[in-house]
Amino acid sequence: MMESFQKPHHVLFVCMGNICRSPAAEIIFRKLASDAGRAGEFEIDSAGTISHHHGSPPDERMAATLQRRGYTVSGRARRISTRDLEKFDLILTMDEDNLAAVQRLDLNNTHHHKIRPFVEFCSHGMDLRVPDPYYGGQRGFDLVMNLLEDGCQGILEHFAPVKMAG
Repeated sequence: MMESFQKPHHVLFVCMGNICRSPAAEIIFRKLASDAGRAGEFEIDSAGTISHHHGSPPDERMAATLQRRGYTVSGRARRISTRDLEKFDLILTMDEDNLAAVQRLDLNNTHHHKIRPFVEFCSHGMDLRVPDPYYGGQRGFDLVMNLLEDGCQGILEHFAPVKMAG
């Protein structure tokens, strides 16, 4: 009997600086996939549209919010590249500015179909964006966490579990 091999789904989360929303989404999605026994189905990363925070860990307030909800915080900020457009199957942006910035990287519109707003995967369907909590207080970080947990669950459901031939 032949064993089937399915390449992992490559999922990239993108925000502006890659220190709040996108690394949090990466961390949440990684844990959800792992908890569902599906970690091997995904390659998950995050990036920012600017390089100002390159090499920085997630924002301390975002990290504390994640840890309070039981997540292990890791990662370093990096800027999205045109290579990412080739590599990733789904590129999820946190707001309209991030969406426009990533689409501008796609000079020939070859990858526009896989650049999508993160909120498309939220079950409530009422949010237009995942707001940047950077200049706000704890309520902003909690709101972002609620949106990210909801949307990451939607992303996991979007990808049907891979059935391996045995």
